[in-house]
Amino acid sequence: MSEQTPTTENPWQELRQLTPARIALGRAGISLPSRAQLDFQFAHAQARDAVHLPFDHTALREELHSLGHRTLLLRSAAGDRHIYLQRPDLGRRLDDESATLLNEHVKEHGGGHDLAIVIADGLSSLAVSRHSLPFLKRLLEQVTAEGWSLAPITLVEQGRVAVADEVGERLGAKMTVILIGERPGLSSPDSLGLYFTYAPKVGLNDAYRNCISNVRLEGLSYGMATFRLMYLMREACRRQLSGVDLKDEAEVPTLENKGPGNFLLPDKT
Repeated sequence: MSEQTPTTENPWQELRQLTPARIALGRAGISLPSRAQLDFQFAHAQARDAVHLPFDHTALREELHSLGHRTLLLRSAAGDRHIYLQRPDLGRRLDDESATLLNEHVKEHGGGHDLAIVIADGLSSLAVSRHSLPFLKRLLEQVTAEGWSLAPITLVEQGRVAVADEVGERLGAKMTVILIGERPGLSSPDSLGLYFTYAPKVGLNDAYRNCISNVRLEGLSYGMATFRLMYLMREACRRQLSGVDLKDEAEVPTLENKGPGNFLLPDKT
């Protein structure tokens, strides 16, 4: 007797080796096979857990201190995770205590830094705990080499992207970069996003920011993310702007250094 399976394989099965996307899953009758359905439920649970996982800022601060960097712990106006998810506007502003802390820091130590780096849990503190420190090690090497002055690294609980505008404005920073956990996908619960703003101030919208997304081992590498961010910051300083008027035209270095690495640019040869 030959063994039979109720699953009908999809002819595109080989394409699954090239992408984590849910394609060519096959079928059992008119439904998904049990394995594909269980994988989907597991991925969905991972995404939900990533949203609700508490931000382990203590461990991150200790690691940053061991590298010789000052940090400040701040909180948004969203008092807890439940409020944060229901009121995005509160996650974009600091609470009164955090605002006072920044003002006192500037009075005591002064402001006017070239760059303020903000780390916020966003919608995936898992992404922050996994990827923020390895990325920062590469970024801070480049920032030091450029000779830019750095404000204390701020960690914001229950923070949204725009909270970096207030942090940068209060510190008098020329530029801000926020490292934040992106909304989890069903194949990427730990995706880190980078948002860069020149001349930050409260009230700016997304048109004034540049985004580099999907920073993780299975996505954009730490080195490539650093390369693209440094290009944007150099150009922002030269042109004194960021956002939709500042395009990522960085030529990605290749092994043979032949031609531009950015396929969006015309061939100059």
